[in-house]
Amino acid sequence: MTERPPPYAELHAHSAFSFLDGACHPEQMAAEAVRLGLSALAITDHDGLYGVVRFAEAARTVGLPTVFGAELHLPGPDGVLDAPTGVPDPRASHLLVLARGPQGYRNLSRAIATAHLATGHKGAADYTLEHLGEEAAGEWLVLTGCRKGAVRQALGGGRSSWDPDAARTELDRLVATFGHDNVAVELTDTGDPFDGERNDLLVDLAQATGLPYVATTGAHYAHPRDANLAAALAAIRARSSLDDMDGWLPAAPTAHLRSAAEMLARHRRHPQAVPAAAALAAECAFDLALVAPNLPPYPVPAGHTEATWLRELVARGALDRYGPRGAERIPGAYAQIDHELTVIENLDFPGYFLIVFDLVEFCRTHRILAQGRGSAANSAVCYALGITAVDAVRHGLLFERFLAPERDGPPDIDVDIESGRREEVIQHVYTTFGRTHAAQVANIISYRPRSAVRDAARALGYDVGQQDAWSKRIERWGSLRPTDTPEPAHPAALPPGIPTARGDRSQARDGMWPLPPETQGGDVDGIPDPVVDLAEQLLRLPRHLGIHSGGMVMCDRPVIEVCPVEWARMPGRTVLQWDKEDCADAGLVKFDLLGLGMLTALRIGFDLVEEHEGVTLTLHGLPEDDPAVYDLLCAADTIGVFQVESRAQMSTLPRLQPRTFYDIVIEVALIRPGPIQGGSVHPYINRARGREKVTYLHPLLEKSLAKTLGVPLFQEQLMQMAIDVAGFTPTEADQLRRAMGSKRSTERMEALHDRLLDGMAANGISTVTGEQIFDKLKAFADFGFPESHAYSFAYLVYASAWLKVRHPAAFYAGLLAAQPMGFYSPQSLVADARRRGVTVLRPDVAASGVEAGLERVAGPDRGHAPERADPPAPAGGVLAVRMGLASVRSVGADVARRLVDERTSGGPFIDLRDLARRVRLTTAQLEALATAGALDCLGVDRREALWAAGALAQEQPGTLPGVSVGVSAPTLPGMSEIETAVADVWATGVSVDSYPTQYVRPSLVAAGVLTVDAVFTHEDGRRVAVAGVVTHRQRPGTARGVTFLSIEDETGMLNVICSPGLWQRFRRVARTSAALVVRGRIERADGATNLVAEHLAPLSLQVRTSSRDFR
Repeated sequence: MTERPPPYAELHAHSAFSFLDGACHPEQMAAEAVRLGLSALAITDHDGLYGVVRFAEAARTVGLPTVFGAELHLPGPDGVLDAPTGVPDPRASHLLVLARGPQGYRNLSRAIATAHLATGHKGAADYTLEHLGEEAAGEWLVLTGCRKGAVRQALGGGRSSWDPDAARTELDRLVATFGHDNVAVELTDTGDPFDGERNDLLVDLAQATGLPYVATTGAHYAHPRDANLAAALAAIRARSSLDDMDGWLPAAPTAHLRSAAEMLARHRRHPQAVPAAAALAAECAFDLALVAPNLPPYPVPAGHTEATWLRELVARGALDRYGPRGAERIPGAYAQIDHELTVIENLDFPGYFLIVFDLVEFCRTHRILAQGRGSAANSAVCYALGITAVDAVRHGLLFERFLAPERDGPPDIDVDIESGRREEVIQHVYTTFGRTHAAQVANIISYRPRSAVRDAARALGYDVGQQDAWSKRIERWGSLRPTDTPEPAHPAALPPGIPTARGDRSQARDGMWPLPPETQGGDVDGIPDPVVDLAEQLLRLPRHLGIHSGGMVMCDRPVIEVCPVEWARMPGRTVLQWDKEDCADAGLVKFDLLGLGMLTALRIGFDLVEEHEGVTLTLHGLPEDDPAVYDLLCAADTIGVFQVESRAQMSTLPRLQPRTFYDIVIEVALIRPGPIQGGSVHPYINRARGREKVTYLHPLLEKSLAKTLGVPLFQEQLMQMAIDVAGFTPTEADQLRRAMGSKRSTERMEALHDRLLDGMAANGISTVTGEQIFDKLKAFADFGFPESHAYSFAYLVYASAWLKVRHPAAFYAGLLAAQPMGFYSPQSLVADARRRGVTVLRPDVAASGVEAGLERVAGPDRGHAPERADPPAPAGGVLAVRMGLASVRSVGADVARRLVDERTSGGPFIDLRDLARRVRLTTAQLEALATAGALDCLGVDRREALWAAGALAQEQPGTLPGVSVGVSAPTLPGMSEIETAVADVWATGVSVDSYPTQYVRPSLVAAGVLTVDAVFTHEDGRRVAVAGVVTHRQRPGTARGVTFLSIEDETGMLNVICSPGLWQRFRRVARTSAALVVRGRIERADGATNLVAEHLAPLSLQVRTSSRDFR
C-alpha cells in the first residue's frame, strides 16, 4: 500500500494581482490548490492586498483554508530600490510577510498603506525594517524569502561565493526585529544546480538559530501550462522581448503550484520542511470575514442624535417641497416620509443620509451643480433633503427599490456633480475625514484587445511600429478570435436604425464605384498567430490599478486597517487597492461622487444667462412643459442635448414623438442595451404609434404596465407586478428583483417561483398564465432599467433642451467651456450653432476669457442665415459665443488664466511686444495664438504674428523693450479662406465660419453627390451618393455586427448603416478615412432617416478632421 504523503501548504504564491508578475487569478490558484490536495494556500502579492477578497471568496467556496500575506520590496544591499517595471531584474530586497490571524492582517494592511503614502507618488512604497517590526507587533510570520530575500542575497549565489556568516547576520537581524517565534527559513527548489547546496546551508542556519524551516514553491502561476504566459509577462514588465529576457528567465518552468508528493520528491534531503509548511499555515490561516468599519459619526447640534437631526432636516425640506403637514400639496407625502424615516432608523442609517446631505449641501453652498440619481430618487426623504430632484411621492416610485426593511447593507446613493468641480468635493471629503479614513475605490484595469496585442507583439520581439500598426487594427472588445457572423436577430431585438426589411444590397457595383483591393479580412488577419494567441491569454489578466469613476469610502476608524491605500496618478488622489465589488463584499460603505460634464455645461450656461441677460435660472426651476422643447426633441435636433444626442437616440426621437415629461423618461430608458436585447424597443414604439394593440397577459398586470403600454421597461415595474399579481409585499418584491438579478441563486429562484405561483393562483391566475408571467419576469430582470434613474436623467435632458431652445448662445458656450464632454466634438457643436444662427467668434487675447463665453455683436453672422427662429435680439445686439483662450493648442487653462488675469489687472494689451513682455509665453504658445487669429486684435495678421513669434518669446518681463531682432515682418501675402480654415482647425480644432466639406462642394456637385440636407428631401428607397466628414464610428454589442457611421457636412448630419459584409469589404477605407463619399439607399421610417451604405470611397479634404469612435 502506497504511503500517504504528509500535508503540505503553499506559503509563497503570487496571483495576477502581483501586476505583470503572476499569471493566474486568485480563483485559479485556489482551484488548483484544492485539486492538488494542499492543506492551505497563501497569496503573497507584491506590496499589496489587491486580490485578497477574491481569493477569500474563491477559497471559501471550495473549502480551502486561507493565509494572507504580501511580499514587500525594501532597498537592496546596495541601498537601491528599482521601480518594478522597465528592467529585467529590479534591484530590491524582498520580505515575505504572512499575517497571523485578523490582527496581523490589520497590521499588515496598515504597514503597506503607510509605506505607500510616505512616498507621495504612485507606484512606490517606502518601507524600513525597523518600522515594519513595530507594525508587526508580534502578529506576523516572516519567511526569509526567495533569491531576493535578504538572507539569500547575503548567502550568495554559487559554490565559490557562499557566505554563511553574512547570511547569519541578516537572519539574526530578522529575529531581532520580529521575534524568534515569528521567523522561518524558506527553502525553494527551482531546478537550479545550486539549490541543493543552498538549501543545506539554509537548514544549517535554521538549526543553528533554532528556527523552523519550510519548503515553498514561490509560485507565480497555477499549472505548468501557464509558464509561457508567465515568461511573456516578465518580458512585458521589463518592457523587453522574450529573446532579450532569455538570460533572466528561469531555466525550467517550475514556478507552479505543487502537490505534497512532488514537494517531498524535490526536498528529499529535508522532507520535514514539507509538513512544517502545513503546520505554520494552520497557525496563520483564518477566514477573511472582515469586521468592516462603520461610517464616521456625523457632527450634530447639541441635544440631537443622528436620528433626531435627520428628522429635523427632513421636516425643514418637506415644508418647502410639500407644504405643511396636514395640508401637503401631494396627498400622502408625510405618511411616506414617516414610513421611510422609520425604516432608515430601524436599519441604523441616519448617519449615511446625513453624510450624503452634507456632500450635497457643500455643493449647494459652493455653487456647484449636483443632484442624486439612481434608486435614491425612489425616496421622499432624499427629495425633502434636496439630495434628489425627483418627487417619488408624486410619481409613485417604490421606496423599497431603494431601501427595504430587510436590507443587509446600506443604500446606494449616487451623486452627480459637475465634472469641472468634482475635485473640490473629493478634496472636501479628504479634508473632513482624513486620508487614512477616506479613499477612492479602485478600478482594476484589465487587458483589452488593443493593449493585449501591443504588449504581446512587444514580448515576441516585434518593433514599436509593428506593435502600433497591429493594435490599431483591432476593433473587438471581447475575444480576439473572430467568430462566425451571427444570424440576423429578430427585428424586435435590434436597436433602432438597423434595416430589417430589404436586406443587404451592398453587392451592387459599377465602373464609377470600384471595390477597393482590401475586400476581405478581419481585424486580426495579418497578425501572426503567436501574437494573437498570447494576446488572447492576456485578455483575462489585470494590468494595473486605476481609479473608479466616483466611488469613495469613509470610515469611523482607519480604512487602511481593512485595505491598503496608495497614491493615484492624479495629484491629490489616494485610492484603495480594491474595486467596488471587493469593497461591497467586505462591507465597506461606498459613496459614488460622479462627474457629469452636462452639469458643468448647464451651470456655465445659467451663469452666462444671468450675467448677460439678467435672468436667474436654476436646474429644477425651469418652466415646465415648454412646447418648443418637445418640438426640438421630436425633430431630433438634439446635438449637445444630454442623453438624447447619440445616433440611436436621434433615430428614436422622431418615432417616439415625446410630448410629455414622462415620454422623456421613457426615451432615456428605452435606448439601453437591456431593453434592446430584451426586444422592448420596437413593441413600445409600435404601440405608441398605434400600430400594435396594447395587451396584457392578465388584467392584474395593467396597473404596473399601463404607463409603458404593456411593455415592461423598469425594475420598479417588476416589483409592482409581483405585488399586483401575487400579493407580494414591497419588501418581498425587492427580494425577487435581487434574486432575479445578475447573481442568481437557483435555490432562491425555485422558492420564489413557488411563492409567485401560489400568490397568482390565489388571485385567480391559471398555472399556464402564471408560468408565462414568471418567465417574462425572469427575462425582464436582466435588462430592466431603474425608473428613478431615468427620471433623474430626464430632468437634465429637459434642462439642456430648454437652454438650447431659449438661450442657444449660452447653451453652446456652456458646452464648449465644459469640454471634453458629450458625444460631439467642438467642431460639430460649432457647426450646429452656425446652423441655428448662433455666431461663434475666434479666440482673441483682447476679448476671450479662459473658456468660452458670450459677448454682444451687431447681428447674426452674415452669410450664415439661421435655419431656425432665434429669440428676439435684445437691445445692444445679439449674443455671440466667443471661444476661450484655453482652446488654443499649447496654451491650456493655466496659461490662459495668466493672460486673462494680466489683461484684467494691467489693462488691455497694446501690441505684440506689450503682450510678450507682460505674460511669459513660449514660442509654441505665441505661434499657436497667432495661427488661431487670437493676435489679430493687436494690429497684425496671422502671418505677421507668426513671423514675430520666435523673437517675441525672448522679450520676457525684465528685458529692455525693443531689443529683439526679427519682430517686424516683411510684406507677406494674406491667407486664403481655406488656409484660414486650416489654421483655425490646427490651432483650436474648430473652424468658426466654415466647414471642411464646403471647399470641395463644386467637385462633389459635379459628381452628383448630394448635401446631407438634400438627402432628407428624397423618398424612401432611393439610391443616392452623399459625402461628409466621419464624426463617429460605432459598433454596439447589441447591433449584431452592424457598424454605424455619422457623417457631417456644412448642411447637417446623417446616420449611415454599414452591414457586416460591407464593413469587411471596405474595412480599411471605413476605419481610416477622415471623410467619405457614401453611396447607398435611403431608409425612412416614422420620420427617422438613415442611409444604408452600399459603397464607401475616401474623400480628400484639405482641412484636417478626426472622429470620436465608440464601442
